[in-house]
Amino acid sequence: MNDSLVKPSREVKPGDLINLRKGAVHFQYKVLELPKSRVGAKLVPIHMEDLTPQSELDKLELIRLQRIERPYGTGRPTKQERRDWEKYFGHYEEDDDEGE
Repeated sequence: MNDSLVKPSREVKPGDLINLRKGAVHFQYKVLELPKSRVGAKLVPIHMEDLTPQSELDKLELIRLQRIERPYGTGRPTKQERRDWEKYFGHYEEDDDEGE
């Protein structure tokens, strides 16, 4: 948030910039206002502005197009298959499997 790492308990105020990474894509949002009470997911865009660069959105679309399809009924992917996919899509870190 605002170019610094924060804990989940950090209070959000109007004007704050929120950066988050989901997989290999970095999203950026600006808080416009806080709702008076809890709202449904469809109403959240009213209270924020999406500032994600087009290059990141293109990366997201590329990942979606390259999605690996597994035949139905083959079960869950193995740990090795997941690691191969993460290496292929560019967000695998060797330290991820320590302690497993």
